[in-house]
Amino acid sequence: MSNGAPAVLPHHNQPSVDQSDRFVPINLRQTGPTPVEMLISTRIRKSPYWHLSMAAGCWRAEVYNRVYHPRGYVRPEDGGAMAEYEALVNDVTMWNVAVERQIQVKGPDAEAFVNFVITRDATKIPVMRARYVILCNEDGGILNDPVLLRIAADEFWFSISDSDLMLWLQGVKVGQSAFDVKITEIDVAPVQIQGPRSVDLMTDLFGTEIASLPSYGLMESTVAGLPVVVSQTGFTGEKGYEIYLRDATRHAEEMWNAVLEAGRPHNLKVVAPAHHRRVAAGIMSWGQDMDAETLPFQVNLGYQVPRTKEADYVGKAALERARALIEAGSPPFRMVMVGMRVGGKPIDDYAPDFWLVRQHPDAAPVGYLTSPWWSPELGTNIALGYVPVELSGLGTALAVDLPDQFADVAGRPVEAEVVEVPFRPSVNPNTRERLKERGLDSAV
Repeated sequence: MSNGAPAVLPHHNQPSVDQSDRFVPINLRQTGPTPVEMLISTRIRKSPYWHLSMAAGCWRAEVYNRVYHPRGYVRPEDGGAMAEYEALVNDVTMWNVAVERQIQVKGPDAEAFVNFVITRDATKIPVMRARYVILCNEDGGILNDPVLLRIAADEFWFSISDSDLMLWLQGVKVGQSAFDVKITEIDVAPVQIQGPRSVDLMTDLFGTEIASLPSYGLMESTVAGLPVVVSQTGFTGEKGYEIYLRDATRHAEEMWNAVLEAGRPHNLKVVAPAHHRRVAAGIMSWGQDMDAETLPFQVNLGYQVPRTKEADYVGKAALERARALIEAGSPPFRMVMVGMRVGGKPIDDYAPDFWLVRQHPDAAPVGYLTSPWWSPELGTNIALGYVPVELSGLGTALAVDLPDQFADVAGRPVEAEVVEVPFRPSVNPNTRERLKERGLDSAV
């Protein structure tokens, strides 16, 4: 180059996947792990449990909701993420999920405001119950998919996934000044208690009434004398709960240590969020499996867009237009998410790239995986990923590019097949699974 700078060569894989229906394409370059040291600074928040996670052996982390997020406790040489998986499916585990920042909407018009920003009907959520919900922008793109807790008639908590929902909610409030509500983040930090022995541990902490807490039910209680809200929710499909500690900045140690002590008889382990188990349950991760350019209908969340909700809400017009186009056979998108069984050797850690999907091994890439993992129960790799609508039918044969350490033959795509999601029944079925059992899981 004339300025003396070295030429930038094209990366060996700048794939041909058509993303012309997106403003910002997903980066599909295959760069591999590219390990770097995480800088710990004051620009990113440390949660109240951060030092406790370090004491429990956390060795790697990422950033989620502008908070440092523990993502590994068992070292690879000791079994890594799959050893943590064994603790989850056999015993009971505790996760530091304080990155689920709690955004409180409180005031006389709290119900009306929440009903305006979520696609589901907030008026049907009883006090002391929770719901999985989505919030969409004016184009119908998914901004966040939190668990919504209704603490009181005039108070809701958004337990948010990985996007800064508070700023958006406050912006909506500015544009809709008729709503008499206050929107703020509160000092509440959850941990998750997940696994088949979770009910035994929770009974020791809260008494026998915890066993009758329904799915997405809430209760007020205490741990070590500290006020908490308990929900029967989780990110796994296993039996599980979340404990939301109030005034968490002050009292993190007391609650954390009390849970550890109660967990000793039940073989409690502190582990990272089990993405391998949430994939089997068909639970998606915002930013990885969907984002603000994804319509609910692309990711099997059509049930979150009820036909019967009369009240207006952000994104309603766009979503109704999209549904009409889908029903007319002209969907306003090229790609949809599917579940896939994927060949190759066990994928036993997080994928650093969106691995490419082809119609057959010698064809050009047409899609990509978002969440691949090995399933010990099924004895195969499973994945969520995007393929063109015309390749989304159950039983469709595909091929997937895996890194050489997972491929059967280095440099050769492995076989894959579109299959039903969830990949295996959940102990604690989510809403989509329950609707499917009733024959009400239509994409539109």
